[in-house]
Amino acid sequence: MPIHYILLIFAVLAETIGTTALQASQQFTRFWPSVLVVVAYSVSFYLLAQTLRVMPVGVVYAMWSGLGIVLIAAIGYLVFGQRLDLPAVIGIAMILGGILVIHLFSRTAPH
Repeated sequence: MPIHYILLIFAVLAETIGTTALQASQQFTRFWPSVLVVVAYSVSFYLLAQTLRVMPVGVVYAMWSGLGIVLIAAIGYLVFGQRLDLPAVIGIAMILGGILVIHLFSRTAPH
C-alpha cells in the first residue's frame, strides 16, 4: 500500500479519536478528553497535509471526511448507543460507495 494511503488512514483514525473525545469531553467541560481532542485533531491535520503532497485536496478531503463519518457513526452506535434510521444507513452506504468509486476507478487518486 502506498505511504500516502497509510498516512490518510492514520489521519482518519486520529480524526475519529478526536471526534469521539469531543463527545466524551461534554462540551469541553472535562479536561483530559478536551486535551485529547486538540492533540488528535492536530495529528490528523498534520497527516492530512502530508497526504496532500501526493493527492489532490478534493479527493483527500472526500476520503478523509467520508471515512470519518462512517467510523463515527459506527462508534456512536456501538459506544454511545446512538441509533441510526434506515435513511441514515443508506446515506452512509452511499458515502462508502463514493469512496470506493474514487479509490477503484479515479485516475485522480494515485494508487
